[in-house]
Formats: sequence, C-alpha cells, structure tokens
Amino acid sequence: MPLDRLTFQGLRNLQALDMRPSAGVNLVVGDNGSGKTSLLEGIHILGLGRSFRTQQLKHAIQHDMETLLLHGRLKGDPPLPIGIRRERSASELTIRMAGEPVTRIAQLAEALPLQLINPDAFRLLEGSPVFRREFFDWGVFHVKHEFFDIWRRVRRALKHRNALLRHAKMDRQTLAVWDRELAHYGVQLDALRNDYMENFSPIFSEILNELLPLYGSDLTLRYFKGWDHKRSYSEVLRDSHDSDRQMGFTQQGPQRADLRIRIDRRPAKEVLSRGQQKLVVSALKLAQGRLLEAITGRRCIYLIDDLPAELDEHHRHIFCKWLERMQCQVFITSVERESLLGLWQASTPMAMFHVKHGQLSVQA
Repeated sequence: MPLDRLTFQGLRNLQALDMRPSAGVNLVVGDNGSGKTSLLEGIHILGLGRSFRTQQLKHAIQHDMETLLLHGRLKGDPPLPIGIRRERSASELTIRMAGEPVTRIAQLAEALPLQLINPDAFRLLEGSPVFRREFFDWGVFHVKHEFFDIWRRVRRALKHRNALLRHAKMDRQTLAVWDRELAHYGVQLDALRNDYMENFSPIFSEILNELLPLYGSDLTLRYFKGWDHKRSYSEVLRDSHDSDRQMGFTQQGPQRADLRIRIDRRPAKEVLSRGQQKLVVSALKLAQGRLLEAITGRRCIYLIDDLPAELDEHHRHIFCKWLERMQCQVFITSVERESLLGLWQASTPMAMFHVKHGQLSVQA
C-alpha cells in the first residue's frame, strides 16, 4: 500500500509539513542542506523505527524542539495510520498503528516495506558481511512468516552459548543443550535464507543484464551459510568447543552468513567503477522489490537519495523504467530538477516537490 499522507514535526531542519504524495513517483528537489534527505529519513523512521543517518534518534530531533512527531497514512480500505513519537529526554519510541500501541518494530517493517538507495547502500559491496545479512534477511522476513521467530531463537541460543564460553568454569553439559538449540534453529534459518536466494538470484540477473550488460553474465552471487557446508552444524559446534572457548564466542554459524558478490572469482568491488557499483546495488534492491511482489503481491516503497549521482542519463532511464514496470511508490531526491525530468512516461502518476530552507512546497 502506498503512503497517501505524511505529517512531520520536529525533524531536523524541516519545518512542519503536511505532504500528500503521489501513489507513483515523487520527485523532491532542492539545494544541498535544504531538507530533502530529512524527508526520506522521516519515512525510513516510520517504517523501521530508526534513522539511516544516526544511531541515536534524539539527534534527528530539531535542535530547538523537544519532541519528534511523525505520522503517515497507508492507502487502503480502511486506511492504516502509523504514528511515531520520540521525546528528546526519553530513550524509547512511542509507536501507534491504527490507533493501537505497537510494541515490536517488526510490526512497522511488515506494514511498510522500504528499500533505501543512498550512499550507504554501497556497503552491500564494500562493507562487512553484516550489511549483506541484513539485506537478504529483510527479504526472508517479508516472504517467510516463520522467519522472525526462528531468527529470534537463533539469537537467544547464541547469546546463551557465548555467555557459557566466556565463563571461567564452563559447564559442558549445559553447553551441549545450547549446541542442540542453536543447531536446530540455525539449520532452519539457513534453509529459509537458501530458499530465498534461489528465488532471488534469477530475478537479480535479469535486472542486472539490463542495467549492466557488460558484466551481467559474469557477476555471480553465492550464498555462504556461515559454516562448512560439507559438515553438519551439530558436528561443527561440537568440534569447536575448545577454539570457541579460547575466542570467547561462537565462530561459525548463521551469524556469519554472507552473500559473496564476485566477478571472475574477484570481489565485485575490486573490478567495478563507482557508477557500476551503484548499478549492481540498484539491481539488488529492485530484485528484492520484484520478488516481494511475486510472492506476496505487496509492493515496496523506494527511497532514493540523489538518483543522478554516479548514474549517466542512459542508466537513469533504464533504472526508472524498472521502477515504472514495478508500479511501486517512489521518493527520489536531487539537487537539479532537470536531471529527474524526461525519465518517465506520461501515464506514470507523478508529483514534484521543492524544498527550500526546510519548507516543502508543491511544484507544477
């Protein structure tokens, strides 16, 4: 469901806004520092309960304000209102959905599936495995209902096992209990991830072949489960007791899973230019949205900060053609208005907004 209304107060340098976005493409232009990225940040907080710009949400509150208020309404029958409140002096969010309190952030993520493409998205290629795990776990979460419970059980088992490993007098009998728990749910988590990647890979290849035909057939995705695939996870855990105890943590398992992105056995980041890397990242994000729709019938909302950066006009056209094909709601920012025009068909629902000194206005 697309957002049909956004009202923000107390968000960074943005003045209080009441926005009626298009169900299709929303183009947001303005000078650097005007508040464009803050608009995307507000939507991101609505969907995930956290910012992509700071780890401490209090830093997103306008300097002369004590409260951050974010409201969004998802179009539907009936509409679904979502509200978030954060006091500068508090450590917790107050979240409400359809007028009822929300206690789990996962409920936000389920209601408002978001894909963010910004400079941080390059971490999918350049960053540590944690960014790639978050990427494919987002996909599994949205298409496999059992994922979240299994994922939580894995985290719980890891926490207890690691605590035992660090204990001066490790109880091997208790450790065996947590070995069994971790092995049981770790294998289930791996199966969900592996199944997801098998469905994801052909869609990604199709999109990449259009965005980056030079490397489309040579670039490979390989899912790594986090332990030796030739051995059972139970065996791996049992045989690693001594080395894990020396390290003080569980060295192998689903918490070490990764997505290896290579070209001719070399990491893609070592081969591709900055612009080519953005095309690969874009293909990864578009493929997730397309697979979500194919499996569930639901569509992502895309937040794209500074679309023209590192993309020439030709590749902007191809990228926007995919967004149109998927018929999803999109929020795109740019400094230059002209760089966002001429990329869309006349039939595409579209709205243009301008941000100046934190004030949002509608442009014809």
